[in-house]
Order: sequence, then structure tokens, then C-alpha cells
Amino acid sequence: MFKLYSKFKPKGDQPRAIKQLVRNLKSGKNHQVLLGVTGSGKTFTMASVIQKIQKPALVISPNKTLAAQLYQEFKEFFPDNAIHYFVSYYDYYQPEAYIVQSDTYIEKDAKINEEIDRLRYAAAQDILSRRDVIVIASVSCIYNIGSPENYKNVSLDIKAGQKIKRKDFFLRLTNLQYKRNDINPMPGSFRARADIIDIYLVTGKNILKVQFLGEKISGISLVSSDFNSHNKTVLKDYKLFPANFWVAPQDKINIAVENIKTELQNRLKELKGQKKILEAERLEQRTNYDLEMLQEMGYCHGIENYSSQLEFRKSGQAPFSLVDYFGYFNPNGFLTFIDESHISIPQIRAMSAQDRARKETLIDFGFRLPSAVDNRPLKFLEFKERVKQAIYVSATPAEYEIKMSGKNIVEQLIRPTGLLEPSIEIRKTENQIKDLIKEIEKRIEKKQRILVITLTKKLSEEIADYLVEKGIKTQYLHSEIKTMERPEILKNFRQGKYDVLVGINLLREGLDLPEVALVAILDADKEGFLRNKTTLIQTMGRAARHLSGQVILYADKTTESMRLAINEINRRRRIQENYNKKYRIKPEAIIKDIRDWGFSKNLPAGQGSIDSEFWLIHDRKLLNKEMKDAAKNLDFERAAEIRDLIKKLGNKKTSDLL
Repeated sequence: MFKLYSKFKPKGDQPRAIKQLVRNLKSGKNHQVLLGVTGSGKTFTMASVIQKIQKPALVISPNKTLAAQLYQEFKEFFPDNAIHYFVSYYDYYQPEAYIVQSDTYIEKDAKINEEIDRLRYAAAQDILSRRDVIVIASVSCIYNIGSPENYKNVSLDIKAGQKIKRKDFFLRLTNLQYKRNDINPMPGSFRARADIIDIYLVTGKNILKVQFLGEKISGISLVSSDFNSHNKTVLKDYKLFPANFWVAPQDKINIAVENIKTELQNRLKELKGQKKILEAERLEQRTNYDLEMLQEMGYCHGIENYSSQLEFRKSGQAPFSLVDYFGYFNPNGFLTFIDESHISIPQIRAMSAQDRARKETLIDFGFRLPSAVDNRPLKFLEFKERVKQAIYVSATPAEYEIKMSGKNIVEQLIRPTGLLEPSIEIRKTENQIKDLIKEIEKRIEKKQRILVITLTKKLSEEIADYLVEKGIKTQYLHSEIKTMERPEILKNFRQGKYDVLVGINLLREGLDLPEVALVAILDADKEGFLRNKTTLIQTMGRAARHLSGQVILYADKTTESMRLAINEINRRRRIQENYNKKYRIKPEAIIKDIRDWGFSKNLPAGQGSIDSEFWLIHDRKLLNKEMKDAAKNLDFERAAEIRDLIKKLGNKKTSDLL
């Protein structure tokens, strides 16, 4: 059962909003809008609805930063339940592409964030294993991740007393894409020591120990991968899921290989008929290499491009995404919350078309088989079909959400704290940076924080650098900042390491920064996506969590978007003022603890990979051994980094450790 823990009681508009949302869900209304202003407690309302409905929930956020914030909040609300984080696992991603004009082939290049990768597997496995699951995901959750049926059915059931030869057990593990590594095992690998096999689960949380006695499994236990933990759980049985989403039974792989060969021959005839000899040779060479890897290893680089063949999907049939994992295991349905729906929905709508345009070029020039287009995100209509009960959450819902809801719009405009919308002032752009610095200095004296919103990444970096030169503690934040660093930047900002944060659209929807007293929007009169009514309202809302919240719009004219946004903010301000007056409420500042992010290991931005790798290890002897092993393998850079880490653990001299 979902059990909500919170020191808060529903206040303001929350009791009415929760009651209305639940009543609508129970009466069969599948689409609703929760129109909630900044600081009104929308996350608490969502959590309360989940507890009352008692269904698994998928919460879709428009970007990783907001997803991380929601993940932290839901972990606190539901400490006894399975709360997961599912976002794109790339720190860097360059998709495979071909540029016709310059005859340039760009191979897929990516740097996978292993921590996020483990969190994705943990989410998928819990969806298929239990019903008290909430997954906080970015819009990338609509991408193809393989069949949930394959992923569950290929899994290995291990039982105490089970008769199986060790070599056969090893074979089953390799079929699940677990790799043997007796020297330096990592998540997704296993090692054998005497009669015990240690399986380092792909989720990264635990190690499964399987003990053999002759040709029989005599014991199963689960231990924490934290070397400082001595927790051990003895098990009677365990379901071991594959180490890779793209896994199929060997008999299916054999059939898929034959189908791929048939498609290849048909495509080669087409290309040769079009006198595309180079393209035909290229395709034949690349595909045959992949087929050989599939037959030998059960896996190949770019295996997702053959997903429709491995899953026996017809051409054009929808791929399997995280949404399908929810649908596969929950016949009674699940809830979907689309946070900041005014930007999440357009993102979901556009993703499939963008992916197809890139793939078709690769197919035309012999880099991929035609079936590669079926490795894609869900089309918008496919997404709609899979999401049966949706609540669109936004302070500025768009026309689509309002239409889908059938006017079932639940407003949550009253803040329990009594806080008002920020005051708004328009100032000329002449000498705007000089004026901005004066305003920043006023806020710093009061230990308040400032957000500065620009139009471009380059400008955000230049302004941040300029403010630093002026002695102001400043950091920029935009989409090129690594996923796992963004929450730490926000945490440092709240703690006062930075007084000013400069950004573009990441400093807009949903960010929970109660210390921010001033939001300065540069070039506010430049009409467009970043300065329309919706965006301006969202950006202004970042100052709505502070008693002294103020917004300064630097503009030489008042655009229609500015006028509409200012009018809406003032309307909401009046509603709150009337409520405060009626119930004699004195506005109170939001006090929100600055907690560690549940997944990010609390590393400062830019901290090295060694710190990330050994974040849980505080055993100097163990680190000393790792350092010596690195030196023995002539990896002196790694040895030096571990030595520096050892220094942080104590004041002892490290010369005796070298």
C-alpha cells in the first residue's frame, strides 16, 4: 500500500483540489488539469491523490532537473514504497547521422552515466515486480527500451536447493548479458570464488551471493554493495533480471537473425536496382557484422536498430517504452501525471517526427535497414492510447490540456503559506547590467538569492563571468551542464555558495528555490518562445516563494505577452490577498530543508570520477589496496586520484600508504 508521510496537512486550495481530483478519477474521468500556482503544494496534492487511489504512478517531467527535484520530494513522501528516477542515461549523446551535403557519416557517440543507467534498470524491475511503484521520468520515457514481456520472461529464477551445474549456471548468466569479471567486478558482472558466485546486480544496489554444494544451489543471500554495510538477507528464491533491456531468448534470436537476413537481401535488391552500388556494399558489410555478433554474443553495438525484428513487431507497430512496462504489469491501470504539461506535451508530440527524419537519411544511404525506423519514441497518438488516466499539472495549461480535460480544471491558486505573487516592475534596457548589479548587491546584503534570465547560453556564460569579475558569487546553468551536476549546482545556490544563478529556460518551470527574492528577465520584450505569456508567467513564479519576491523586466516596450502575463500574475495576487484578508493570514516564508539528492551522491559540480566511484567507501585499507593495484597496472593517474581521496578521509600522513 502507498503510505504518505508528511508533517503537512492539506491547506488553502489543497483539500478541495485533492477531493475533486479523486472524485473525478473514481467517476471515470480520464483527463484532468491541476492548475496550480508556484508554491501552492502541487507535489503534495499529487502524492495525496496517489495515496487515495492506490495505483502505481508515472510522473513525467519536461527535463532531468525538475525530475530530480520531484524524485527527492516523492522519496520523502513515500519512504516505504518504491520511488524511482528514469531519465536519459547520457551525459553526452551524438546520435548516428549522415550529412548528405558534405558526405559525412557521424557514428553514434555517447557517454553513459552509469549511475542513471542503474536507476533505470531498478525502475523497470520494480515495475515488473511490485505494485507500489512511482517512477519520476523525463519525456525520454517514451523511447523504445525493448519488450517488457521479453525482459521479464528471459529472467532467471534462482531457488535454494535447485539442481544445476556451475558451468550451466555461468551460461545462463552470460545469456542474461552478465559478464564474468573475477578481478574488478562492476554492476552487470559476476565473479566466482570457490563455491560462491557473486552477481553484481545491474541496479548497483546489491550483490547476490549464490552458494553451490556440488551440483546444487545450497544458499542464496543478498548483501549491500556498500562496503561499510553488514546487512545480509538470506533468501529462498530470487528472480534475476537481464543486465540489458535488449535481450531475447536464443531461439527468438535465431529466428530474428533469419528475418534480418531476408530483409537485407530484399533491401540489397532495391539498392542495386536503383544503381546504388556503394550503398548496397556498405549496408551488406555493416549488417553482416552485426548478425555475426548477435549469433555469437546475443548482442551487438546498435542492437536497438533491430528491435522490431527481435520483438517480432510489424513495420510501423509501436515500440515498447516505459509506459508499456506500467501497462504490462498493471491490468487495473496506473496514474499518469504530466508535470509542466504546457511544455511536456509539445516535447512528446515532436520527438517521433524528429527521430524519423534522421533515420530515413541513414536508410537511404545504406547505413541502416528500413526496419531501423521502428526503433523510435512513441508517436503522440500511441502515447495517448497508452495513458488511460492523466492529470496535466501546470500553472499555465495549454489549449490541448484544457480541451482533453473537458473543462475538468481543478484550480489550486491559494498558497497555504499566504505568500503573494511577486511585485513586477518594467525598466529600460539602457545600462541594464549596471542597474542589475545594484539590485543584486541589495539582495546579497539581505542574504537573498537572485535569478538572471537570458536568451542564449553564450550570454548566460558571459554575464556569469562578468558578475564573477565584479566579485559576485555567480554560476550559470543551462542544458550543457551535466545531468548529475545540475542538482548540486542548485543545492549550492540554496546554501549560499552562489548568490546569483544565470540561465535560460532551465530556470523556469517548477524549480523550488525559496531563497530567491529577485528574478531579473533580460530582453523581456523579445517576443518568441522564451518570452511569450506562458514562459513569462512561469519565470516570474520563481520569485513567488519569497516574502520579498520581485520581478524586474528589462524592456523598452510592453509587448502583448508581457501585458497578458502581468495581468494574470496580478489576478492571482488579488485572489491570495482576499483569502489572507478573509482568514487573517499573515504571509509566511517557505522554509524548505536543503537535503541531499537521493541519487546524485552529493558530489560538488565537476568533482572527479574517482570520488564518484568510491563515494561509499571510507575504509582506508581498501582504498590503499585499490591505489596499489592501480600503480601495479601502471595507471599512475588513477593511483594519484585515489591517494588524494585517502587524504580527505583523515589527517594521517599518506606517505606510508604509497
